Amino acid sequence: MGKNYAELHDPNAEYTMRELSAETMGVTAKRGGGRDVEITDVQTTMVDGNFPWTLVRIYTDAGVVGTGEAYWGAGVPELIERMKPFVIGENPLDIDRLYEHLVQKMSGEGSVEGVTVTAIAGIEIALHDLAGKILDIPAYQLLGGKYRDKVRVYCDCHTEEEADPEACADEAERVVDELGYDALKFDLDVPSGFEKDRANRHLRPGEIRHKAEIVEKVTERVKDKADVAFDCHWTFSGGSAKRLAAALEDYDVWWLEDPVPPENLDVQEEVTKSTLTPITVGENRYRVTELRRLIEKQAVDIVAPDMPKVGGMRETQKIADVANQYYVPVAMHNVSSPVATMASAHVGTAIPNSLAVEYHSYELGWWGDLVEETVIEDGYIEIPEKPGLGVTLDMDTVEEHMVDGETLFDEA
Repeated sequence: MGKNYAELHDPNAEYTMRELSAETMGVTAKRGGGRDVEITDVQTTMVDGNFPWTLVRIYTDAGVVGTGEAYWGAGVPELIERMKPFVIGENPLDIDRLYEHLVQKMSGEGSVEGVTVTAIAGIEIALHDLAGKILDIPAYQLLGGKYRDKVRVYCDCHTEEEADPEACADEAERVVDELGYDALKFDLDVPSGFEKDRANRHLRPGEIRHKAEIVEKVTERVKDKADVAFDCHWTFSGGSAKRLAAALEDYDVWWLEDPVPPENLDVQEEVTKSTLTPITVGENRYRVTELRRLIEKQAVDIVAPDMPKVGGMRETQKIADVANQYYVPVAMHNVSSPVATMASAHVGTAIPNSLAVEYHSYELGWWGDLVEETVIEDGYIEIPEKPGLGVTLDMDTVEEHMVDGETLFDEA
């Protein structure tokens, strides 16, 4: 990396009254049963997929290695390198304490939200894989067990003519009939030809008619063979979002996703409560605290945390627990490699209100080659009973598709 990020000076990290290391907390009792294990190293490798996936590996003195993944983005590997000294020598089975330890240590570097949370999540997911292997149980068992043997997948669909309603309908039909998915998502923030200003977030009547036509053509084509959601990527004003949602009420819309920017919760609440069209939000908020506000204000019909972005597996389970108190389903946003996709599925099987997990890479021919196991089959992920996450990196594929300048992991 050039610089040694692990040795950066940060007074906040070096002195904190809420120091949660094993040494400070006095966590020294012998555990037995092969559970006295120490972390010896943390490494990352960035893979150039349809997103630049940051894979994470945690090594131990027992020779057992855990693999995880952080949400993609610049600076994530450096942040993980920065946190390495905080976990070296720690027992990887103390997942909750280590997560809170990293949040506290990185408070000065933004562990409330954003890329720092993402980096911590990558470590947390690897800890679940590692703990499962040490204890010889699947990762979902660490979360309390399972509600289902397989988790539904919804396929994020694209076409070269994404603004053409008929082309979208053709692709929807193909993905259902040829690829076997019964849950889909299409983008609605696409050019209509009626735009006058790309900055003001306002939808003209012609734009709303165009978006409604996409929805009509797609939902009519697949009918009851598939549920279909539509994504807006935080593009529109409150008033425009309300008019768009109202225009879609006559169609079989699974959900309308992120119609307004994420910052103003009051606007989000107003939009959601104005319409019968189900509104889904959550991928651009962090940790249970932010999503709790969204859920408690009933500003969302379906909550969509991105597991390796929002804070990791246990943080997503906490979000699901809050959502369950308000009878809100969870549809996990996901643009990850097979590693975090499978980790999301482990969460999906361990929560009662799981709706589906997103798959965003059906156009990337080698996505499944990144691991030795089959992850998605016939639109579902069967939860493996192997220890940990149940997926094994194919190092040849990782090496072939690494981002330029990256270094391959050390051998396990």
